[in-house]
Amino acid sequence: MKNKFNMPSPKKHFASFLIWLSVYASALLTLISIVFLVGYILVKGIPNLSPHLFAFKYTSENVSLLPALINTILIIILALIFALPAGIGSAIYLTEYAKKGNKLVSIVRVTSETLAGIPSIVYGLFGALLFVKYLHFGLSLLSGALTLAIMILPLIMRTTEEALNMVPSTYKEGSYGLGAGKLYTIFKVILPSAMAGILSGVILGIGRMIGESAALIFTAGTVEKVVSSVFDSSRTLAVHMYALSTEGIHMNETFGTAVALIIVVIVLNFLSSFLAKMVKGEK
Repeated sequence: MKNKFNMPSPKKHFASFLIWLSVYASALLTLISIVFLVGYILVKGIPNLSPHLFAFKYTSENVSLLPALINTILIIILALIFALPAGIGSAIYLTEYAKKGNKLVSIVRVTSETLAGIPSIVYGLFGALLFVKYLHFGLSLLSGALTLAIMILPLIMRTTEEALNMVPSTYKEGSYGLGAGKLYTIFKVILPSAMAGILSGVILGIGRMIGESAALIFTAGTVEKVVSSVFDSSRTLAVHMYALSTEGIHMNETFGTAVALIIVVIVLNFLSSFLAKMVKGEK
C-alpha cells in the first residue's frame, strides 16, 4: 500500500521504507545545501555590485572584475578550440573505427577515466613544466588554455562516446542502405543526432573551467589586465576571486565577484541548452 507520495508501507516493507527515506533525505539535504550556499553568496554579494567593479582597467582601488571576466571568456574559447576536435575525434574513432576487443581501446578508456579523477593542481604542475618551462610559452593565456584543454579532454571524450553509442543503429543502417559513405554517415547522420549529448559534455567542461583556479595560477598567471595576445599573462574570474580573498582587504568585492561568477555559469548553461534545442530542431 502506497500513499500519494509513493511512500511504501512501513509495516510490510520496512527495508523499502528505509531506502525511500534515505533517498528523499539525501535529496532534501542537497537542496538545502545548494539553496544555503547560493543564497549566502547572493545576500553578501549583490549589495556590493557597483559600477567600479566593471571598469575596463583594474586598479588597486576599484579591483575591477571586468578584465578577469574577459580573460575567462577568451581562455574558455581557446581551450575548447583545442579540446573539442581531439575529444570528439577520439570518440568517433573509439565508436566507429576501432574493432571490438581492441586492447588499445581498453587502454584509452581506462586512461581517460583515470585522468578525469586527477586533482587540478596536478594538471597545473604538468602545464607549468611542459607549456611554461619546456615549450617556453611562459605564464600566458595559451599555457592556461592548453592545460584546461587537457583537463576537460577526458570528460568531452567520454560524454561524446556515450552520446554516439545512444544513436539508434537503424540511422546508420538506413544511411548505408541509401548509398551514403562512412564519413558522410558520421558527419551528416550520427553526429547531428548525438549533438545534444555532446553539448552536455561541453557544458560540464565549461563549468569546470570557469571554476578552476589552482591549475591556472601555475600556467596563466595572475596579471590583472585584459590580454593583448595569447602569450600575455592573465587572470580569470576564479583566480581573481582567490587573489582578493587571500589579500583580505577587499572581501566585499570578493563576494561581488562570486555573484558575477554564478551569473556567468548560469548564462553559459542557458546558451548551451538553447544551442542543444536548436540542433534538435525544437522551438
